[in-house]
Amino acid sequence: MTIICAILSIYRLVLIARAITSFFPVTPGTAFGQVVEVLYKLTEPVLGPLRRVIPPLGMFDLSFLVLLIVLQVVLGLLGCPRFIL
Repeated sequence: MTIICAILSIYRLVLIARAITSFFPVTPGTAFGQVVEVLYKLTEPVLGPLRRVIPPLGMFDLSFLVLLIVLQVVLGLLGCPRFIL
């Protein structure tokens, strides 16, 4: 169970990192561009299908918020300690 908690907690951090990097301009081929590309490759398989179900509200992508809340609920239901990442 601890491994699942750790994986979900790390994925939550990856989601937050993607949200933060979306505020900065990305130049492809740079180190920052490669980091952003990895973040997108890790999160888009989950966020893409959610976006098809949950339409954006103006400029806001609610799929990110929904996924973050779902992760928090699952972590809580699994009884994961809050201090894991």
